[in-house]
Amino acid sequence: MILSGTVVPDSSTVIEDGSVVVEGSHIEAVGDRTDVVEQYPGHEEAEYDILLPGLVGAHVHSVQSLGRGIADDTELLDWLFDYILPMEASLSAEEMEVAAKLGYLECIESGTTTVVDHLSVNHADRAFEAAGEMGIRGALGKVMMDQRSPDNLAEETEQALDESEQLIREYHGSFDDRIRYALTPRFAVSCTEACLRGTREIADRYDGVRIHTHASENRSEIETVEADTGMRNIHWLDEVGITGEDVVLAHCVWTDESEREILEETGTHVTHCPSSNMKLASGVAPVWDYLDRGINVALGNDGPPCNNTLDPFTEMRQASLLQKVEHLDPTATPAADIFEMATVNGAEAAGFDNVGKLKEGWRADIVGVQTEGVTRAAPLHDVLSHLVFAAHGDDVVFTMVDGNVLVDDGEVTTVDADDIRQQARDIDLDLEEARKTAQDAKP
Repeated sequence: MILSGTVVPDSSTVIEDGSVVVEGSHIEAVGDRTDVVEQYPGHEEAEYDILLPGLVGAHVHSVQSLGRGIADDTELLDWLFDYILPMEASLSAEEMEVAAKLGYLECIESGTTTVVDHLSVNHADRAFEAAGEMGIRGALGKVMMDQRSPDNLAEETEQALDESEQLIREYHGSFDDRIRYALTPRFAVSCTEACLRGTREIADRYDGVRIHTHASENRSEIETVEADTGMRNIHWLDEVGITGEDVVLAHCVWTDESEREILEETGTHVTHCPSSNMKLASGVAPVWDYLDRGINVALGNDGPPCNNTLDPFTEMRQASLLQKVEHLDPTATPAADIFEMATVNGAEAAGFDNVGKLKEGWRADIVGVQTEGVTRAAPLHDVLSHLVFAAHGDDVVFTMVDGNVLVDDGEVTTVDADDIRQQARDIDLDLEEARKTAQDAKP
């Protein structure tokens, strides 16, 4: 199969009239269209305005997709304990599967081909099955919470760790290695020292398993952790083993110099979630400084209730603009840096090799974007600028993962998208009783 158009293999390369050859699950060739078509005669060819690597959502909550709009205008810990945890606790296994499918549906329709997904305490297996069925790539994990948890989400430490290890054995490397496992303690506020140390012990036993948690998102969170442990958040996580090249920390908004040195020295990955941080008024992450230090920074949308969209193009735009206004410097985080955060940096955080670029021998995770429409009537003076600052998820008309077409001509091919949306609309979330049971767990 040959895909042709303006090809953006990576942040430094644009082939204005280019082609990508896909053979099986991999990219066979990338180059000028004339040369490629001559070299591969007889291949079916499809044309798109722009072709780019699949985008990576390096911190998402697919199963929160049913809660979009339920928790606007609230501070992080109120948002979590008054709205989100009660919602997660109320979902049956079937509802959790629908929620995951709805989240993945939005991802693949808007150009996200890989996710690092923070699920929930219960029914995580249904999300793994949903991801496998829909064709997305991801590192997924069951949430662990063994303190400050509502009754119907609370677990004993060993129960949380044992169930996580069972899921690793069942799903890590499944679906042709598209789906891997990320151990997922929710955050230090809701996890005991035993849970966090146990997480590190399990991760060390399994090759390729990630650790994925929240860290230093909000000042109230940091104060709670410091009251519990006597340490700032990153110092505490480092103490219990939750730093390193296999660790993805979402947010990292409030870090001091010593914590940033730990992130740099340990090779810990940071996922920046600008829209969520703005909407919850958490603050502005020091992304420019992280990048200058060589810390790998990826991009994530976070959850639909604290962003209200899983559109990765929106996140690229917000990530750049937020740093520019924070530093009063228009040169901060240019389009090339942001594009890397959304592609190859995200793939590195997720632990997938040969993902995040359109390159010979790399995985065929490819997105096709159209440039028609009123807002895109002007000439494309800079294709990378267009992708970062002007494009939207609804411009995506083609999504491929591992050589499998998930979206073609704007239509999802792997599942019945309309049926998933209808199932989601039919779910009646009665959250009042669940909210009452969550209050006692609130810090």
